[in-house]
Amino acid sequence: MGEQAPDGGRKPAKAARTAAAGKGPAEETAAPGKTAAAKAPAKKKPTAGKAPAKKKPTAGKAPVKKTASAEKTPAEKPAAKTAAAKKPAANAASAEKPAAEKTAVKKAPAKKTAVKKAAPARKAVAEAAPAAAVAPPGGESHAALVRRARRIDRELAEVYPYAHPELDFENPFQLVVATVLSAQTTDLRVNQTTPALFAKYPTPEDLAAAVPEEVEEILRPTGFFRAKTKSVIGLSKALAEEFGGEVPGRLEDLVKLPGVGRKTAFVVLGNAFGRPGITVDTHFQRLVRRWQWTAETEPDKIEAAVGALFPKSDWTMLSHHVIFHGRRICHARKPACGACPIAPLCPAYGEGETDPEKAKKLLKYEKGGFPGQRLNPPQSYLDAGGRPAPPAAAG
Repeated sequence: MGEQAPDGGRKPAKAARTAAAGKGPAEETAAPGKTAAAKAPAKKKPTAGKAPAKKKPTAGKAPVKKTASAEKTPAEKPAAKTAAAKKPAANAASAEKPAAEKTAVKKAPAKKTAVKKAAPARKAVAEAAPAAAVAPPGGESHAALVRRARRIDRELAEVYPYAHPELDFENPFQLVVATVLSAQTTDLRVNQTTPALFAKYPTPEDLAAAVPEEVEEILRPTGFFRAKTKSVIGLSKALAEEFGGEVPGRLEDLVKLPGVGRKTAFVVLGNAFGRPGITVDTHFQRLVRRWQWTAETEPDKIEAAVGALFPKSDWTMLSHHVIFHGRRICHARKPACGACPIAPLCPAYGEGETDPEKAKKLLKYEKGGFPGQRLNPPQSYLDAGGRPAPPAAAG
């Protein structure tokens, strides 16, 4: 029962029922509200869940991959271990190769190295052959050879301070003619012959116009007089026609003259023009080979090999020193080793007479008390005790 209302209680009853009923709907409404509210969050949750879901898969993929790689790594490790286990096996297999094969492999590079070393050695010998094909004494190096060669020249300069060209001449024309005539004979014989020649034919023009038979008669004492007559007349014509009667001062011009080679050209250049040159005559060739400066036999190669051992400024006087020594002491057949001032520096010491007393008897020219080769030698030679050669009768 409810509270009585003024209208007999119905209204309150209805109100009560309505209230009761209202509570129900209110509750029902609240319930649906709750449902709606629940649904809204439910709708939101899927949406909110989708975003995380999307992120989660993305975020999850990386872990999955990591997990996968992490899972694969352990799986691959055994395989790697297996491969590593196989490598030692391969190494063991290679280690088990026959020792002969390893030796062969090691020897092959050694052979290559030997070949490489031998080739430069042969090349060095080939290149050094012009300078010193004969091995210097005691395994002498090139630097030691240079020092020894220059010391020999210094010693000879003290022994022969008056060294000079041993051909008489007053001008370049007389010197070139006298040098051509000196082939296959002595300077003394040439010096005894040229006074008559130059008295009759003083200039290139005069000798160029000479009668060959008359010149031959004058040159007969020098030997090979016909060939020499042809040469001196021919070079005189060349001087008169191509050089205005003057002797040229260049090597390339001089060697074009008949009968003039490099030896003659360097004699003229060094002694008439003051231009350095090496005179490779028979004495020079013999001595530089005995001293083992070179083993070459051709004059051009000897000139190049010896020239490489000395400054160019020393070439002319070097030639005089060597030639003087070859004519006076270091003779071709029997050198006077016992009287040689450079014996301690000479690898060929002992080829000749080593007894000092006997060696002194082998000395020639002023060293042995005899006249020199020039009729008119330089004053320095006379001051040093040298004597001029006596004039000789024709023939």
